[in-house]
Amino acid sequence: MRVYHGSIEIVDKPELRPPYRTLDYGSGFYTTTSCKQAEDWVLRRMREYKSAHGYVNTFEFDDTALQKLNCLIFHAPTEEWVDFVMQNRTQKGFSHDYDIVYGPVANDRVYAAFALYEGGLLNKQNLIAELKTYRLVDQYLFHTEAALQTLTFLEAKEVIK
Repeated sequence: MRVYHGSIEIVDKPELRPPYRTLDYGSGFYTTTSCKQAEDWVLRRMREYKSAHGYVNTFEFDDTALQKLNCLIFHAPTEEWVDFVMQNRTQKGFSHDYDIVYGPVANDRVYAAFALYEGGLLNKQNLIAELKTYRLVDQYLFHTEAALQTLTFLEAKEVIK
């Protein structure tokens, strides 16, 4: 299966880097099955870093690893997904031992709904109902070195403003 990683640099050897901010599924290497989502991410990073170009890095993912490694899969927003994302985003020092985590991306629109939930203006069931009305893109987190071994770099496509 092809997966994509947007960056302002070519990433031919994925690494586990500590994040500079809290992320949906914790630290690791994030990809998506949507080339458009990866390109949108690149464009955002290019604006943030005032960079003239970025890259959509394409990888072949040996998805048989989903049966071999310790994986957590969310096919849609659920109570468990909300709890997991909230733990990663709000509990300082929270960590998990999954090799790979798959599920919906909590994009800007989703963050706004999460903020309403955090502020007590939405309960969990209403949050999930709200999120199910959105067309959510997916993401894979590769959280361990064993997970990174399932990726083979194919190409980097340059993105220009």
